[in-house]
Amino acid sequence: MSSPLSVAELGLSQVRTWPSRVRELWRRSLRFRTVSITVGLTLVAVLASGVYMSISVRNDLFSSRLSQVLDDSGRTMSSVQRLFESADINDRVAITTVMNTVRNQLAATSSSQLIAGYRAPGQEYNPYAPQGFRSSELAGGVLTPDLRNVVQDGIGEQWWQSVTLKGASGEVPGVIVGQLVDVPGAGQYEFYIAFDLSDSERTLQFLQQTMLIVGFALLLLVGAVAWVVVRLVVEPITIAAETSQRLADGDLGVRIRETGADELATLARSFNGMADSLQQRIRELADLSLVQQRFVSDVSHELRTPLTTIRLADDVIYDQRHSFAPATTRTAELLHTQVERFELLLDDLLEISRYDAGSVQLELEPTNLATLAQDCIDGMEALAAERGTDIRLVAPGGHNQVEMDPRRIRRIVRNLIGNAIEHGEGGPIVVTVDSNADAVALTVRDYGLGMSEADAEHVFDRFWRADPSRRRTIGGTGLGLAISTEDASLHGGEIDVWSRPAAGSNFRLTLPRTPGGAVMSYPLDRVPDDADGSGPPIRQGDDA
Repeated sequence: MSSPLSVAELGLSQVRTWPSRVRELWRRSLRFRTVSITVGLTLVAVLASGVYMSISVRNDLFSSRLSQVLDDSGRTMSSVQRLFESADINDRVAITTVMNTVRNQLAATSSSQLIAGYRAPGQEYNPYAPQGFRSSELAGGVLTPDLRNVVQDGIGEQWWQSVTLKGASGEVPGVIVGQLVDVPGAGQYEFYIAFDLSDSERTLQFLQQTMLIVGFALLLLVGAVAWVVVRLVVEPITIAAETSQRLADGDLGVRIRETGADELATLARSFNGMADSLQQRIRELADLSLVQQRFVSDVSHELRTPLTTIRLADDVIYDQRHSFAPATTRTAELLHTQVERFELLLDDLLEISRYDAGSVQLELEPTNLATLAQDCIDGMEALAAERGTDIRLVAPGGHNQVEMDPRRIRRIVRNLIGNAIEHGEGGPIVVTVDSNADAVALTVRDYGLGMSEADAEHVFDRFWRADPSRRRTIGGTGLGLAISTEDASLHGGEIDVWSRPAAGSNFRLTLPRTPGGAVMSYPLDRVPDDADGSGPPIRQGDDA
């Protein structure tokens, strides 16, 4: 006994099966496909517009903030330059005092505490030049050599660079603006002001979160709208499909409810009109078929009495044919042959009419198909001898008894063997019987004229003959194979054929072991082993 699946195994099996379920739902549900496509395209549109808006707003915020930073820095540097130019610098203490004032001026004017100042390299030593200064937040390589190089090369010009600053909550985006200023009595100094852009970043994040929420809500809204619209449109189509299926199943009275005056109502009216016309036509055909069945049955029954009288008279004339003149003797023989053929045709017509009327019932008996086939062969030996035909029975299996109607199966086998004698051109006929756990089968193989594939497709049609001009020696009616097909179908079996011109034919009868069951496997192949043209088998004792 197998152990139950754990929760993890059950979850894994469900994960493995959900893609197939989605594919099946995609294949079978028009609603699911339409809503999925609509939501998918909306998602693409929302993502594209959201990314575009996010980039545009970010660039606009940065540009606006950068312009503000550069204006602020420019005013600060201008005030610093004026302060240096207006100061009375005549000793080291004065220069240091002015530099401290400038430092405070930078912090106060620029609204930023992130400042730095350095004496530009490459100048002559000046004992009066004060030391540079730097905010602690600008340590750690925030001021890059690239920015300092460009600042040192252009006096009076502003240069900026985007950097990452260290704030109280972590790293934040920022901008450093630098400018080279000429300090009287001390030389050239680089002054830098760093501006924190975290407020712009928070604005951008808020905008992105808002767009994400709005996009998700829009996606849900579009999905809901698409579902409602698709439901309104697809629901009538679904009803039409279900109604069509019920019509196909035989419920001819079903109709679609007509509401409104739109296109869907027009579809419903057209469909109902088609259904009415179809129902009327089917009723007419059914009535005509019933009339035909009754006509055939009535005519067949009514012909029984005169046919019996004609048959009795024919028997009397036929028994005395030797006393007639030669021409009259030949006429009596032809009359006797045609009366027999007419009687067979009448019997076949009666049998076909019973099948058409659905009034045929099986009389089941345990029967051995191999024994039945041997009885049929024995009964047709005289006819086979007239044509110089040798009939052989090969029965490696099929000796178990199977429930069947022996009268109908015997009629099938006799019909197949008779056709083989008729069209076998005097060649051998091999009857093979075999079985398996599901079915029993019988094949009748001849090596005569054979048929083309086009002819083989019609061989089971009523009154069909491959060559109507050919002379028949057995006197068939053209209904034998059609009746055989009906007999096999009544048992749940089937008859099929393989045939090739000049290679002969191989008819196969397959019956399920349980009448009315399905044939799941075939004990015998439809295509014979000698289908390659190797010819009939040679038995021991035959001339090679």
